[in-house]
Amino acid sequence: MKHEIREEQGALVVAFNGDIDLQSSPEARQVLLEAVGKNMPILVDLSGVGYIDSSGVASLVESFQTARKGAQNLVLVSVSDGAKRVLQLARLDKVFTICDSLDDGIAAVG
Repeated sequence: MKHEIREEQGALVVAFNGDIDLQSSPEARQVLLEAVGKNMPILVDLSGVGYIDSSGVASLVESFQTARKGAQNLVLVSVSDGAKRVLQLARLDKVFTICDSLDDGIAAVG
């Protein structure tokens, strides 16, 4: 798994590429929590994630909860079909705000 962090229109975009699984989820968790620590709206781009397991989902949930405690927005954008299926199975598609594109995500947090 690789990641990229960039700022776009006042939001922090965290883009993951590759599988987020038991091996890579600790790194994903650290990246997400550091992003939350910057006190900006966060867009998590999952377009490059083919597979995410329960440990990866747990990293997303922990980051989401931490962001909410700090009154921050954390939105998932461009979620791949594989990741979307896992989120739907866990019914987390009802918890997270999921936007089809980065522009929609920026509008949602702005």
